[in-house]
Amino acid sequence: MKKYMMMAAVAVLALASCNNASPKMDEQPASADNGNGGGLKIAYVEVDSLMTQYDYCKDFTLVLQKKSNNARNTLTQKGQQLQNAMNNFQQKLNNNGFTSREQAESQQAAIQRQQNDLQQLQARLENELANETATYNDGLRDSLQHFLAVYNKDKKYDMILTKQGDNILYAAKRFDITDDVINGLNKRYKSTFKKTEEKKEEKK
Repeated sequence: MKKYMMMAAVAVLALASCNNASPKMDEQPASADNGNGGGLKIAYVEVDSLMTQYDYCKDFTLVLQKKSNNARNTLTQKGQQLQNAMNNFQQKLNNNGFTSREQAESQQAAIQRQQNDLQQLQARLENELANETATYNDGLRDSLQHFLAVYNKDKKYDMILTKQGDNILYAAKRFDITDDVINGLNKRYKSTFKKTEEKKEEKK
C-alpha cells in the first residue's frame, strides 16, 4: 500500500502545481531573423511554464488527482478492514475463542484471501494510474508536435528547443516563444479537445 501511495504522489506532484497565472515575458519572442542576420533560426519553450499554464495539463492533473485520491481512500478502507480482521483473529486466538482448530484455520484462510485480494487491488490501481499517466504524456507530446508543425509554417524556425531547469545554460529572452506556444495550444485545445468531450457527454 505504501508503495502505491508513493507512486501516486510522485505521479501527481509531477503534474500538479497548475495555476491560473498568465504567462509573463519581459521581451517579445524572437523576430523573423532571430537577430542573427538571417542565419540559423532557433527558439525555445519553457517546459515548466508549459506544464503549469497549458489547459490540457491542468485538466489532466485534476483527473490524476481524483484517481489518486479515490485509490488512496479505497486502499485505506480495505487495509483497515484487513487489519481489523487480523486483530479479531489474534484476539480470539489468545482468548481460546475458537471452538475447533478447523474454525481457526478457516478464519485464517479467509484473512489470507482478504490479504491477497488487497494486493491484487493495489496492483490494479497502480496499473490504472500508470496507464492514465501514459495517456497524459502521449496526449501532451502529440498536441505539442501537431501544434508546432502548424505554428512553424509561418515562423520557419530551424530548431525549437525545450528548456527545463538548467539543460540550456543560457538563452536570450528574445528566443523564448513559450507565451506564443501556450496561447496557441490553449486556443487549439479549447476548440478541439473540449468539443470532443462535449460530444462524448451527449452520447451518454
